[in-house]
Amino acid sequence: MNIVITGASRGIGKAIAEKFANENHKVIICSRDESKLNELKKANANITTFVCDVSKKEEIASFVDFVLKTFSTIDVLINNAGVFLPGKITEEAEDVLEKTLNTNLFSAYYLTKKLAPKFIKQKSGYIINMCSVASIKAYENGGSYSISKFALLGFSKVLREELKEHNIKVSSILPGATLTDSWHGTDLPESRFSKPEDIAELIYTITQLSAFSVVEDLVIRPQLGDI
Repeated sequence: MNIVITGASRGIGKAIAEKFANENHKVIICSRDESKLNELKKANANITTFVCDVSKKEEIASFVDFVLKTFSTIDVLINNAGVFLPGKITEEAEDVLEKTLNTNLFSAYYLTKKLAPKFIKQKSGYIINMCSVASIKAYENGGSYSISKFALLGFSKVLREELKEHNIKVSSILPGATLTDSWHGTDLPESRFSKPEDIAELIYTITQLSAFSVVEDLVIRPQLGDI
């Protein structure tokens, strides 16, 4: 399969990219972090990289051009790029919502919109949107992040209804607290978090289902519950 993943230089995105690449699938990933991308590309010949800030429409357009020139078909698109700026709506800076939406929602919207004609022409494909448990529940200091994730889940549900007649699957993945760089410096024990590799394993598994089944919404929480 040919896989496209945004925001995949670290954390969950990196784990997903490595899982697919290790299973001998071809993967294109993008990120702003060129050094991290180079490390991944050197470590696995199945990974191709592209430096891109998906919060900027013009860079998304360049990434799309690269993907379409590299892959003759696209089997899976994973909209994983995200940013978390903790705070309360009533207290956060006025530009936080815009910054958060640009990365967490608009990047998925514009990238999917530009690649959708390819999927429709193929009459096949899988689009996976990385939402969050913050898509279904308000959390303390969730602020604009939670707003963006609620919106991303809505986008994903609408997209599924629009594309199912074209034999294109759409899934929403809703992880709880996961041990990534977002939690760097925390005093909480490792046991309070899900592992990125577990989420990657689940995502890989749902892409292996028959054409007759789709996982619409998948919630993954730490065994000991939300933080």
